[in-house]
Amino acid sequence: MTEPTATVVTTTQSGTDPMAAHEIKPEKPRGLWADAWRDLRRRPLFLISSAIIFVLLLMVAFPQLFTSADPNNAILTNARQGPSADAWFGYDVQGRDIYARAVYGARASIAVGVLATLGTVLIGSVVGIIGGYYGGWLDNLLSRFSEIFLGLPFVLGAIVILTTFNQPGDIPSGTRVILQVVGSIAALSWPIAMRIMRSAAISAKQQDYVKAARALGAKPSRIILRHMLPNCLAPVLVYATIALGGFIGAEATLSYLGLGLKYPVVSWGVMIADSRDYIETAPHLLLFPAGFLVVTVLAFVMLGDAVRDALDPKQK
Repeated sequence: MTEPTATVVTTTQSGTDPMAAHEIKPEKPRGLWADAWRDLRRRPLFLISSAIIFVLLLMVAFPQLFTSADPNNAILTNARQGPSADAWFGYDVQGRDIYARAVYGARASIAVGVLATLGTVLIGSVVGIIGGYYGGWLDNLLSRFSEIFLGLPFVLGAIVILTTFNQPGDIPSGTRVILQVVGSIAALSWPIAMRIMRSAAISAKQQDYVKAARALGAKPSRIILRHMLPNCLAPVLVYATIALGGFIGAEATLSYLGLGLKYPVVSWGVMIADSRDYIETAPHLLLFPAGFLVVTVLAFVMLGDAVRDALDPKQK
């Protein structure tokens, strides 16, 4: 089937000029995501936050591009020295280069944030879309179950989870403690993603395309995966983008309390925890890793705000 075209004919004083006639193809309508991407590219907030996040991802993947120093090389004679030409951010309490540790610490901090976000969105989306689609007693059961986790204070819940898996004197490996921190964050945060997905699913199942698919005999799994899920992802994506920065901050909070990542893992939270006894005498121990943390969290929050505005029809 050929695409319809429009013919434009120009008329002169002597009549119609056939050589001036030309065809114009109508512009194809853009979908939600294409329209949002076009809108995002025009937003300074998106461009600035994307540039910051791109640099951070380069830092995670290729830290050697930013520093040649060993983050674990300790020279005690340099302990707590301030910024200098040899060490731009100074040295920590064990004489390790703070700049090198901040660069290498991006890997663990951002990895925790990304994995915790994936776990939160995955659990919350599955539970939310099932409850929103089926409704009834199943929806009530899943909603009441999520409220149990939603009612737990985050720090208290994380303390209970992490102290349960780590007995006094137990020193877990780096991978194990990262998975424990990720699991505790996801276990306490998924009800928010569940509520967002549930609301979107309840609205989507009332749409004509879902009713038509049901009338044609489509299975619930096909309706959920092929018809509802693509149209319910936008609000969850916005939440995930903003929550990622919050989860990076949550890792730093848990590490500061001595419950999160620990040596030999290098992360911004671990660096902040190591500086708590020297804030007055050596403030650079705290300021630089905290600066990296604040900029990262702010970048993801800015990105989430830009994505939210681009996907919100009311902002058009």
